[in-house]
Amino acid sequence: MDVLAAYREVGSYGVPQISAARRTRPSGGSCRRIRPAAAPVHKDRSHNYEDVRALVTDRVRASHGRISAKRLLPAARAAGYGGSARNFRRLVAEVKVAWRAGHHRGRRPAVWTPGDTLAIDWGPPNC
Repeated sequence: MDVLAAYREVGSYGVPQISAARRTRPSGGSCRRIRPAAAPVHKDRSHNYEDVRALVTDRVRASHGRISAKRLLPAARAAGYGGSARNFRRLVAEVKVAWRAGHHRGRRPAVWTPGDTLAIDWGPPNC
């Protein structure tokens, strides 16, 4: 019996009592090499908030990134969102980060030229 057949039968590589490695008696290195190749491939599942992503994106753009997920959730529920509030907060945070990446609102560095500033020293006079 090979390791993959034992894995399909037992469902585990490493449970010591009934593991696939104990049934087939390969070395530990063999199991380590086989495990990544035999790992099940998971499909990327879509999130339950993909239907309301456009609504959230529009509202974040209209509010210049200031609207909170708490204020958006009733509108999303009306649009058909049935997931949790926590998952919705993740969506809003992701959209706001993306919006802020393209809309930097910081200070520009000052550009000084000679003669623009006047320095006055009000300290004691040198006598």
